[in-house]
Amino acid sequence: MKDLSQSTLAVVGLGYVGLPLAVEFGKYFRTIGFDISEERIQELNNGIDSTLEVEPATLKSLDKLTYSCELSDIASANVFIITVPTPIDENNAPDLTSLKKASEAVGKILKKNDVVIYESTVFPGATEEVCIPIIENISGFKFNTDFFVGYSPERINPGDKVNTLTTITKITSGSNEETATFVDELYQVIITAGTHKASSIKVAEAAKVIENTQRDLNIAVINEFAKIFNRLHIDTEEVLDAAGTKWNFLKFKPGLVGGHCISVDPYYLTYKAKEVGYNPEVILAGRRINDGMGMYVVTQLVKALASRKITIDEARVLVMGFTFKGDCPDVRNTKIIDIVTELKDYSMSVDVYDSWANPEEVKHEYGVELIKELKLGTYDALILAVDHSETKKMGIDAVRALGKENHVVYDVKHVFGIHDSDLRL
Repeated sequence: MKDLSQSTLAVVGLGYVGLPLAVEFGKYFRTIGFDISEERIQELNNGIDSTLEVEPATLKSLDKLTYSCELSDIASANVFIITVPTPIDENNAPDLTSLKKASEAVGKILKKNDVVIYESTVFPGATEEVCIPIIENISGFKFNTDFFVGYSPERINPGDKVNTLTTITKITSGSNEETATFVDELYQVIITAGTHKASSIKVAEAAKVIENTQRDLNIAVINEFAKIFNRLHIDTEEVLDAAGTKWNFLKFKPGLVGGHCISVDPYYLTYKAKEVGYNPEVILAGRRINDGMGMYVVTQLVKALASRKITIDEARVLVMGFTFKGDCPDVRNTKIIDIVTELKDYSMSVDVYDSWANPEEVKHEYGVELIKELKLGTYDALILAVDHSETKKMGIDAVRALGKENHVVYDVKHVFGIHDSDLRL
């Protein structure tokens, strides 16, 4: 058994998952945070976290934690934790490029008896079928003889200051019993909520991928309810409030499903299912519903504008919010872009405002220029696309003041009350 007290950790990838992990481990072990972005390393060395997950005071207070973008600087580690993103490509297939490159990098500096732990979300079998062969090939070492592997899927919820890394139960696993015990004990040092040691890496991988798939499906059925209730002229939130009085009713809200997990992970499971000869139906049906919500929102808005005798191709629209969720700067895989794109397809003039989002990142990733100021009496339609606290504090009167005398307010996220807007999901 590896001596836990002698562990030196390297966390590979310092985004929303990796940085909080490096910070927590840095309180107990010598830890090196590694990222290929020189800009990211520079900001962290200056005590700044652009993801807003870690406070500056915390970043500056950890003597055991250092940061680097040089691979040679993490060669002294004997535990490597890989937390790189695993997105999907344009065909909704798993994109394991970053995961493969991280495995190659670790393989170059791996030493005998080192442990590699993966936290990235993958399909069941990916660690053993994709990652381990890369490490073996690059390092020349034999798996489970010269080096060992663990898998402990991340459960980070960006922007959530209550359910944080240490307060969420952590699933752990290892390539053999000894490694599984080591990985479990390692995480027990920082996870106050406790750990759950899975029987195998594949079980841990599968558990992670179905967590978000289940949530995706739950939201999909609520979105379908919303479409039905809109045709019946019933307010969806009122229905959910009423149904929620039953003890076992799960009160999800309708909306656009974006971000790095819920809208991505189901495709990892369906990809693997098809590979082994099973054609998933319910999962993909849920994905189709949720992926189509941006188009649905704009279609509803167009109907409302037409009913107000507002000329569609001359309409000016303000989209309030661009991040994938409220009070969070994360714009990864935001589905608000679907609304913006669809509005422009109708030849409408579109402004997007979001004080939480990084303007440079939004411009680079989506080609959208965020406006910096809100002007009164300007818009034919206002779409409340994200439930930022800032919008709630404005109040509905201040929001309506941004519109022309004849305008439509579409409250996608139920920011205000049932009678405050003209349209709601």
